Amino acid sequence: METEHSSLETITGSLGGRLRAVREARGLDVESCAHALRLPVRVVRQLESNDYSGIDYHVYLGGYLTKYARYLGMDEAEVKGELERIKPSEPTLVATGGISHSRYLLENYARAATYVVLTAAIVVPTIWLGVRGTLDRDPSHLAPLDAAPVAQVDAPAAASTVASVVAPAGTPAANEAGSNSDAAVASAPAASPQPATAAPAATPAPDQQPLMASMAPFPNLGSDAAHPAQPASATTSVGSGAHSLVLSLQGASWVEVTTKDGSRLEYGLLPAGSTKTYHSDQPLEVRIGNATGAQVTLDGQPMALDSFRHSNVAHFRIEVRDGKAAPTGV
Repeated sequence: METEHSSLETITGSLGGRLRAVREARGLDVESCAHALRLPVRVVRQLESNDYSGIDYHVYLGGYLTKYARYLGMDEAEVKGELERIKPSEPTLVATGGISHSRYLLENYARAATYVVLTAAIVVPTIWLGVRGTLDRDPSHLAPLDAAPVAQVDAPAAASTVASVVAPAGTPAANEAGSNSDAAVASAPAASPQPATAAPAATPAPDQQPLMASMAPFPNLGSDAAHPAQPASATTSVGSGAHSLVLSLQGASWVEVTTKDGSRLEYGLLPAGSTKTYHSDQPLEVRIGNATGAQVTLDGQPMALDSFRHSNVAHFRIEVRDGKAAPTGV
């Protein structure tokens, strides 16, 4: 009897015993409390019996006890005291190994050096391959777009041919040569006929040879001795009509002359010194690439290009109204 009484006092003195005593004093049963708290009946019985097995201390136990004590109107300080009493001990952290400061610095610098070496191994060859194509290109084969057409590849030297010298008949040299020839033929065996030397292929005209244009600001690399200037072409006329447009170019220039119906009277690069006349009764649209030094005459009257020029390119139209041609902007 004394043992049972002491056990009852122990349970009653604990937080679970006080929760049970307050519940019974209010006339509540376990099922109604579990329903109100939305907890399983098993959990409510465990809280009243101080049996916390299966309930996580860090996540659920504190919430369950606080919620139950608040529902019964008990002081929450008792719950905090109970939680402090049953708080599990944290294991002590023990350092099992260490690393020296010098080794730490060595590993960090070695890692950084590895990244630098890998980056250099990837970036440097890429840049070298990209620049190599530009550096290996022969700049002598490049020409600006506004320069006169120059042959890209010089014509190869003609193959040497064997020249035969024939002496007049009856002279001592001829007789000596004849005797030597007869002796050589008599002493040497019959030789196989030699194939005739093929004549070298004709070099294409400079204006038909391929060009390589470059947008890079290379100067004119060709000298006058290597590439002599082409003579100025004679005045030519294109089209038919009462109105005439004359272009005189001091430098090589790209010229486009288009009629109203879309047909082109000119579309190409004209060499320096060119003078060309375009006849038409329709409106014309004119573009002159290298407008510096270009002179335009419309029906015998000189025409200024300053108002139609932009970035050294002149672009204007020739309108025909009441039988008169006049320039207008585009």
